[in-house]
This record gives sequence, structure tokens and C-alpha cells, in this order.
Amino acid sequence: MDPRVDAVRRDLADVRLADRVFAPHYAAPMPRSIIAPIALHAGPKPDSDVLAQLKQGEIFEVLELAGDHAWGVVPGQKLVGYVPASVLERPAA
Repeated sequence: MDPRVDAVRRDLADVRLADRVFAPHYAAPMPRSIIAPIALHAGPKPDSDVLAQLKQGEIFEVLELAGDHAWGVVPGQKLVGYVPASVLERPAA
């Protein structure tokens, strides 16, 4: 599994991968909209590697909210990473 494209960590995995990987915990994705352009990072710290630039309006599927950041999937780019929780909101219905 590639952690850049497969939402799997030692402690948590995307429930959609449950048939392919064992993890102590699984999370169902919570779709959120990006409200301002932001970098998708490989780690939770702002100085971690930048994987992509996300645009306002893109969907980010949150798998974990911890402190001031969220870990999840950008389905349009098929990338996994971290963004600040402050740039996320529920998508319009």
C-alpha cells in the first residue's frame, strides 16, 4: 500500500479498504469542502512535504480530525494527506 494514495496508517484506515488491509480502527469518510486554497501535506506539521495544492471548492474526505488538522483523501486527485481543519466546511446540500 502506498500512503500517498491509500488511506492507511498503523492506527487507522479508510473503511473502504477493510477488505484489503487490517487496521486497529477504520473510519468512514466525511466529505468536506475546501474553503480557501491550501496545500495538502504528507504530515500534520506545516513544514512536512507538500503533496498538492488544493483549490477552493474541492472535496476533502476527512478520516480523522485531531487538534488543528485533518487527515483524509482528496478523491479528485486520489491523494491522501493532511490539511488545516480551519479550511474545511460541510459541502452545500
